[in-house]
Amino acid sequence: MALKRDLSFFDLTNIVIGAAIGSDIYIIPGLVAGLIGPFAIVVWVIGGVFAIILAMVFGYCSYYVPNVGGSFAYVTKAFDQFYGFVAGWSMCIAEIVALPVFAIVFTSYLEYFVSLSYPEELIVRTIFIVALVAVNIFGVKAAGRLNDVLTLAKLTPLLLIILLGVGTILVSPLHLANYTPLIPFGVGNLGTVVVLIFWAYAGFELGTLPADEVVDPKKNLPRAMILGMLIVTFFYIMTNFAVFGVVSTSQLAKSPVPLVLVSVALLGTAGAIITGVGALASVSGPDETEVLGTARLVYAMAKGGLLPRMFGKVHHRFKTPYVAVILEGAVALALMPFSGISQLISFAVFNLGVCYLLVCLALAAMKKDGEHGLPGQSILPWLGVLVSLYLLYSSTLSNIIVGTVVILLGIPVYLYYSRRTNVRDLGRGLAEEEFVLTRGLERQNKFLANLVRLLRKALRRAH
Repeated sequence: MALKRDLSFFDLTNIVIGAAIGSDIYIIPGLVAGLIGPFAIVVWVIGGVFAIILAMVFGYCSYYVPNVGGSFAYVTKAFDQFYGFVAGWSMCIAEIVALPVFAIVFTSYLEYFVSLSYPEELIVRTIFIVALVAVNIFGVKAAGRLNDVLTLAKLTPLLLIILLGVGTILVSPLHLANYTPLIPFGVGNLGTVVVLIFWAYAGFELGTLPADEVVDPKKNLPRAMILGMLIVTFFYIMTNFAVFGVVSTSQLAKSPVPLVLVSVALLGTAGAIITGVGALASVSGPDETEVLGTARLVYAMAKGGLLPRMFGKVHHRFKTPYVAVILEGAVALALMPFSGISQLISFAVFNLGVCYLLVCLALAAMKKDGEHGLPGQSILPWLGVLVSLYLLYSSTLSNIIVGTVVILLGIPVYLYYSRRTNVRDLGRGLAEEEFVLTRGLERQNKFLANLVRLLRKALRRAH
C-alpha cells in the first residue's frame, strides 16, 4: 500500500525549520556565553555554514533519489545495500535516542509556569509522547499541519527578540559595550562550542525522509532544504546578536533560561510569558518532526527487507507507517525516565556524523555533470566530508566507543534480514542449503571490498 502525497513545498520547508529550531536556541546562548563570550555570534555563523553545506548535500541527493528513506535510500543507490543500511541504522539510532530529550525539556519549560512533582513530570512526558505518536498515525497531512502551527508559534518570540533587541541596540549604542571584550575566555573551548552550536542546527536531515509523501519531490525537496536552513541560520544569528547586545555575558552565563532573561529586559513579565510559550512550541515542533521523519526511515528500511517486515506496514485508513511510529513512541517512553540529556545528545551527534559522512560520499558518487540547478555539486560533498569528520573527531572517547559498538551491532541485523530477503526474492526453488550458504558467505566477504570500492568510486566521480 503506497504512502499518500500530502506534503506541499510550504509544509516541507516548515518541517526542515521545525526540525532544526528547537529548545536548543532557548538554552545554548547561556551555555556558550560562559565558554567563549560574544564571539559565540561568529560561531553561530560557522555552525550555520556547516549546516547549510550538509543540508545542500541532502537536498542534492534527494534530487537524484527522490524516494522515501533519506540517507538510507541515497547511500544504497550510490553504493550498495550494506552501506545504505549503516547510514540508515546510524541515523535511526541518533534520532530515536534524541526523542526523549524533547519530552524532558518540554517538562522543564512547563515548570516555568507550573510546579510539578517527579511523578507528575513522568505523566506529562508520557502524554506529550503519546499525543505526538497519535497525530503521526492519524495522517501525514495532520502531522504536517501541526508542524506548520508549531513552527509559526516558535518563530514568533524569536522574531520579537530580534526586532526589539536590534532596535534597542540601535537606539541606545551603549549596549555595544556588551560585545566587549569579544573573546573574554580565549578560544580554548572553540571546538566544544562549535559542536554544541551545530547540534542546534541539526535535524534538517529529517526533511528528506518523507519524500514519497511530498508533492513533486524532485523539485520541492532541494528547494525546501536550502530555503529552510537559510531561514534557520538567519534567525539564529540575529537572535544571538540581539541576546548578547541586550544582556551582559556574565548575566547570560548564569541563566538557565537566557532568552527569558532577554525578554524580561525588553518587555517585562509579558515578554517572559511569550518566550516561555514559544519555548514549549519550540520543543514540541522538533519532536513532532522527528516522529514524522524517522518513522519514514524505519518504514523504508523495513520495505527494503533490512528490518522486520511489520515495521513496513501502512495503516489501511490513514496511509501512514503506524507500526514504525509506535516503535518510536515505545523507545521514547522507555528512555523517558532518564535525565542525562547531555549524554543522549552527544551520543546522537556521533551517530549523525557517521550518517552525514556516508551521504556526502554518496553525492560524490551520484553527481552528474551538466545538471542544472545544482551549483557547486562537485566540491560540496567534499566540504561535507570535512564537516562530518570534524564532528566525529570532536566526539568524546566514550561516545566514539559506544557509538561504534552500536553501529557494529547493526551488522548481525543486516546479515539476518538481508539474507532472508535475498532468499525470498530468489524463490523457494533456488533455496538449496549449499546455494544459500554460498550466498551468505559472499555477502559477508563483500564488506571490506565494498569499503575500498566506495572510496574509489567516490574519488573517480570527483574528477
